[in-house]
Parts: sequence; structure tokens; C-alpha cells
Amino acid sequence: MNGVNLLKCICNDIRFEILDLLQKNKELCVNDFVDRIKKDQPLISHHLKTLKNCGIVKSRDEGKKAMYSISNNQLSELISNISKVSKKIPVLCKDNTCC
Repeated sequence: MNGVNLLKCICNDIRFEILDLLQKNKELCVNDFVDRIKKDQPLISHHLKTLKNCGIVKSRDEGKKAMYSISNNQLSELISNISKVSKKIPVLCKDNTCC
């Protein structure tokens, strides 16, 4: 996967929030995301499937639920770094429609 494709996979508000939660919590189930993100379960499941298809997250079965985690340490570090850096950069674009 090249850099542009990776960014396309994570460049969505809900997907990035999922990854940020996983980076902080290591492993969560769908219901954890629903409770924390306050979005419907089908929407969360759709975004998890997209992230899994891209190879960014992985899952394992634990009884009746699937537990999700970021697939490798480099991706986890990337999400952490993006979150940290974004808090330090002043707002450059005041037009919400530009990106």
C-alpha cells in the first residue's frame, strides 16, 4: 500500500476516531465504539470492515463478539503522531469545504 492509499483509508472522521480509540485502548469490540463514538452499530461495522479490508485493523473472536485492534505497531504510532501533531498545528484552513 502506498502513502496516498493509506491516507485515503484513514481519512474519514469516523474511521480516524475508531483508530484513535484503538491506539489508546489497544483492543475494543463494536459495542465499545458505538458507546464512545455515539453512532449506529451498522455504520461503525461498515467502517471497521473498510479498515479491516485495507489491512489497517485486525480482529479476533472472543466468544460471540469480535475484538478489533490496529494491525501493527507502525500504524498505531502513525495514528498517535497524527493526533499529537494535529493539536499543535494552528488552524490553516478556515473554509470547511476545502478538504
